[in-house]
Amino acid sequence: MTATTTDAPTAGADVRVTFPRLVRSEWIKLWSLRSTVWTLAITAVVIVGFVLLITWGMLDANEMSGSSDDVNALDAFGAIPYLGPTAVAVLGALTITGEYTTGMIRSSFAAAPRRLPALWAKGLVLALVVFVVTALAVAVAASLQALIFGGQGASVDLGDPQVVRALVGNALYVTMIGVLAFGLGVLMRHSAAAITTTLGILLVLPILFSLIPWKPLQDLTPYLPSVAGSQMTFTDAMIEQQAGFTDSVVLSSWEGFGVLLAYLVVVLAAGAWLTKRRDA
Repeated sequence: MTATTTDAPTAGADVRVTFPRLVRSEWIKLWSLRSTVWTLAITAVVIVGFVLLITWGMLDANEMSGSSDDVNALDAFGAIPYLGPTAVAVLGALTITGEYTTGMIRSSFAAAPRRLPALWAKGLVLALVVFVVTALAVAVAASLQALIFGGQGASVDLGDPQVVRALVGNALYVTMIGVLAFGLGVLMRHSAAAITTTLGILLVLPILFSLIPWKPLQDLTPYLPSVAGSQMTFTDAMIEQQAGFTDSVVLSSWEGFGVLLAYLVVVLAAGAWLTKRRDA
């Protein structure tokens, strides 16, 4: 009687968890969420819709005043920093808190035991998707606005570097707010808490600071995330106009970007530190 022998298992395919594979996995996860499609769709519709509505309002106002030379096309994009990030903040928070709610985060961290690469992959995919969608919406809005202005005998110079920078700044600002919501989601691991905190920082804090007549708060207002970040959406000429109406500090576009980026770094660093130390 002979003993039964089995062949040694052959080496299988390479199943190492690399960062590109994590990015691909997070890409699939993001688009598997129903919230992804509707939040991005709402963001695009809000951007294009409000820009066109404000554009028509500006033209009507100038027609009534008998002038069309003083129209600043970028004024129509002024609603984006306030309305554009709202749905994106929801998506940013749900991208990570949804996994904690369903328990899927355990599978994600089991596949990437070091945890942080999985976290960065989620954030990267979120940022890329939001920026592309928002930039396309801004481009569509600017193109339609140029057609409307052209039909009224006005002109819009979309080739002006200052205008281009401000338009890109709108998309970048909305994207960074989405990442901020993601970072707060990492910290709080609770959807409602992360979304409420993000919207409170964006919409409530600036109003509270402006209503309280205490100079230290007034001095801090330009450095709030939403106030500083929105400076990216203005041209240098528009920022100079701002400086003429206030005694407070007025940040430049790049300074505003730097302040908002600093907030993101702090929030994401704190989230990464806690992710390494807390149970999933």
